[in-house]
This record gives sequence, structure tokens and C-alpha cells, in this order.
Amino acid sequence: MQYQLGSLEETALLLVASADPNEAYAYAMTLQYEKHLGSSISISALHTVMKRLEKKGFLKSEMSGPSEKRGGRRKRVFRLTNAGLEAIRVARETRMSLWDLIPQLRFSL
Repeated sequence: MQYQLGSLEETALLLVASADPNEAYAYAMTLQYEKHLGSSISISALHTVMKRLEKKGFLKSEMSGPSEKRGGRRKRVFRLTNAGLEAIRVARETRMSLWDLIPQLRFSL
């Protein structure tokens, strides 16, 4: 049985997939979320879903090196796994097959 992604899970995977590999951390993802979805999300909410996706094998994370910009603090950077890539591919395929069910005539109203 294939895992069905929730909307926030799918969004988080897409944000990680589209991010620069060094910029796929929770705070940067909240900024991208706001930019592309037009609403805000807390860092803790996004971090929670990203950790859940990591437990399911769709993401991997590691701590970055300390940064002067961050006062010597490190950040947890996420990256997509092959399973995560497959999950968003299947989600896209499923959505597109549903869109294809709608007759084109309905869009001309």
C-alpha cells in the first residue's frame, strides 16, 4: 500500500525539493511557504511535519556547520530521499489524473 500524503506533507516535500540544498531548513521553508501560498505557518508546525516525513523516510536531515550569520548556531537542513521524490511524483500523477477527468467545457463558463 502506498502512503497518501497530507496536504501539508506534500507542500513540505515540494518546498524541500525546490530549495537550494543549503537553504532547506525550517525558517527558510516558512518564508517560501508564505511567498508561494500567501499564508503563514509557524516554524514549529513546519518543523514537526518535516520531522514526521523524516521518520517515514521521505526526508533526511543533518546539522549544518556553525554560521557567523547565526551567531555560531547550527541549523537542521533537510533533503529529499528517493522515497520522498517518488511520493511527490505519485501525488502529482494522482492530481493530474483527477484534473484530466474534468471536461474542458466546464472551464469555458
